[in-house]
Amino acid sequence: MTTTLIWIAVALVAIGLYLSWTAGRLDRLHARIDAARAALDAQLLRRASVAQELATSGVLDPAASIVLYEAAHAARQAEEEQREVAESELSQALRAVFAEAQQLEAVREAPGGEEAATELVQAVRRVPMARRFHNDAVRAARALRRHRKVRWFRLAGHAPFPMAFEMDDEPPAVLADRSSS
Repeated sequence: MTTTLIWIAVALVAIGLYLSWTAGRLDRLHARIDAARAALDAQLLRRASVAQELATSGVLDPAASIVLYEAAHAARQAEEEQREVAESELSQALRAVFAEAQQLEAVREAPGGEEAATELVQAVRRVPMARRFHNDAVRAARALRRHRKVRWFRLAGHAPFPMAFEMDDEPPAVLADRSSS
């Protein structure tokens, strides 16, 4: 009888340790999502700031400046529910403004334009990477949260279900071309 109780106690301790390890893993995934989201937010803000700065620099033609400024301003001011749409619209505005290589060359020829162009190229290239890291962390947490043990034992606690950040982040061909930097 006592050996049976010992084995039951050992089994319960092992199950408890496994559940504790799983809960810790889920917690680390949620922390990774938070860090990736902060990095994504920083890259999106940087891209919008650079675009807004370029739009007000006087280097672009007036129509392009207005389109780029309004999209960048909307992206910076967007509420969380509208953020994906506003960032997608900024991507579309960047593609419209920099549809031709001449526009980028005009920026580079202006005083301080080489630095502005380089900063814009870097900002535009970093957004898809940051979004990919965030969405990969979300995907991993979702996969773990779908397991029965996580749901049955409520190992996720009260943490909200992680949501991917879906947006159009395709850079303009001129800015994505590695030879242009």
